[in-house]
Amino acid sequence: MKFFLISLGCPKNLTNSEEFTARLLAHGHKLVFSPEEADTVIINTCGFISSAVKEGNEEIRHALDLKRQGVIKRVAVTGCMVERYRQKLAKDFPEADTVFSIAAQEHIEDLLDKDGLFLEPLPAKLQLPEFKMSLTAPHTAYLKVADGCNNRCAYCTIPSIRGPYRSKPMTQIIKEARLMVQNGVKEISLIAQDTTSYGLDLYGELKLTELLQKLLKIRGLGRLRIMYAYPHRVTLELARLMAGEEKIFHYLDIPLQHIADPVLKNMNRHCDAAKIRQTLDMLKKEVPDISLRTNFIVGFPQETEKDFQELKKFVREYEFDNMGVFEFFREKGTAAYDMKQIPAAVKHRRARELEENQSRVIDKLNKRLLGTTLEAIADGPDFGRTYKDAPDIDGRVTFTRPVRTGSIFKARVVAAQGYEREVEPLTAK
Repeated sequence: MKFFLISLGCPKNLTNSEEFTARLLAHGHKLVFSPEEADTVIINTCGFISSAVKEGNEEIRHALDLKRQGVIKRVAVTGCMVERYRQKLAKDFPEADTVFSIAAQEHIEDLLDKDGLFLEPLPAKLQLPEFKMSLTAPHTAYLKVADGCNNRCAYCTIPSIRGPYRSKPMTQIIKEARLMVQNGVKEISLIAQDTTSYGLDLYGELKLTELLQKLLKIRGLGRLRIMYAYPHRVTLELARLMAGEEKIFHYLDIPLQHIADPVLKNMNRHCDAAKIRQTLDMLKKEVPDISLRTNFIVGFPQETEKDFQELKKFVREYEFDNMGVFEFFREKGTAAYDMKQIPAAVKHRRARELEENQSRVIDKLNKRLLGTTLEAIADGPDFGRTYKDAPDIDGRVTFTRPVRTGSIFKARVVAAQGYEREVEPLTAK
């Protein structure tokens, strides 16, 4: 069988795609790079928010159109939309041949020639995948250290889709990372719904720092990047490890969602504004060159204008290197669904204002960046990222001269406009 893969959503979903794609290859099937070459189109969906569901529906309809035209023979759908909607999704798309849950991906090779809906419970434990390949550039990879979530934020569907928090055993993570390094990976991004909760379920205490210390001992390791940290679980121990280790990028993705206490309480976030400020101040003190990425939700139910103005002031004060702004999406099955909603026009206006606010912050940061020397990684001979930029998410840089793809080097910033920067390689070949 020849299959064409469409993988939607976050890096955590991409790791699922990598695992089941490797299974199919190991069983003699062939991955092709256009639907016209394929027998089967596999769509790994995201079901987190309404816009992701809309995108998934569009991709399924497009694949079914190709099937009606005789371009492909079969359509298979999996991923978070299947977990979230189950029988409803199969009824909405009766022409989809195989619809199967995330857990069923572990024997995908037995399903793709079968018709119907295949639902299995999520595993109680997270294990090293039997097969794994990379669907990213060869020099960078995502390593999932846990899946699921116990935080139960009022706006979030993830616990109902991905289940409770489940850490992957440390020995298995080390083995997976070692294989990545042996295969030429230079940058490993650690991912989970909440990386800072790593180990709590398995070992009874937070173990991210210990995990990092063990990963750092892998011979040939390039750099580690930490994604998706929860504010009140970012410890002084973690910050000091980052500060003292060259092989950990001084970067932290720490989704804050808001800063006003009434909104944080309504969101069921487990930290208040004082704790958030304390965490950020600690990070900036211990790791002076740290690059912080965050996300904020505007228009959450009962967010007042005062709350929003507090958020704007906070963004100006803390000057985040990268920031995502999201209008609140009302999602069925979440606690926020039944709360009093804010008009769409107000949400649009607040999102626009916060983005403009951040744009002015970036202008200030860019002025300070000019002439400074940063560590960079080459995604191609003439472009890449600095340590401040995660793959597929943040900004990019161009180079004043070609360098070897995958190399990590020092570079001087010579131009900066918005999230687009130009650097002069200083140590790269």
